[in-house]
Amino acid sequence: MTTAFPDRGGSVRPLRVVLVDDHEMVVAGIKAMLVPFQGRIRVVGEAIGADRAVEVVASLIPDIVLCDVRMHGVSGLDLCRKLRERDPNCKVVLLSVYDDEQYLFQALRAGASGYLLKQITSDELVRQLELAHTGATVIDSALAGRAVDTAARLQSDEFWPGARHGLTHRESEVLELVVAGLSNRGVAARLVVSDETVKSHLRAIYRKLQVNDRSGAVATALREGIFL
Repeated sequence: MTTAFPDRGGSVRPLRVVLVDDHEMVVAGIKAMLVPFQGRIRVVGEAIGADRAVEVVASLIPDIVLCDVRMHGVSGLDLCRKLRERDPNCKVVLLSVYDDEQYLFQALRAGASGYLLKQITSDELVRQLELAHTGATVIDSALAGRAVDTAARLQSDEFWPGARHGLTHRESEVLELVVAGLSNRGVAARLVVSDETVKSHLRAIYRKLQVNDRSGAVATALREGIFL
């Protein structure tokens, strides 16, 4: 079934979409997927990396921004927050390879209109973007059922400390050791992982707690009583 959206003059037009990813090949692939659906959806712009995305979106004012979650520098989650702060009516749908409820919860907290997985078919992607444009929150079917169960368990405190803040179990372990005063090398030795792995976990912790450094993460953990 073809879905059309009226413009201000009353005529119908395709849904206008801007693509954001830090890999040109991914953008090209999504554009190719959508070519057969040009009567329903049209890519009107693209940004390679989040840095240019704000400018592109501001100039084109698309119906939907379809954005990768994980990008170098500014993440898709951060970009979503920034776009929504500039324009609360901006609809952002995040596309990810990560089949992880915690990313989904972070996306919804950031104001995203949806969270879809990259293995989605082209016709399903078009259908979900059309639904998002109508105001629905779209969630990949592979995640939806698990997300409901996880949300219920989070409310019952059945998860690890930090889960409410979007931290994975391993990230919570890292943060707890940092709060206890261990260095990166000490955390790595305790968890039997590399120093680089610890640094990667810390970067994720900072992003999820919305802090800039180690001291900010410790302060947030203490203030929020994460490990009490």
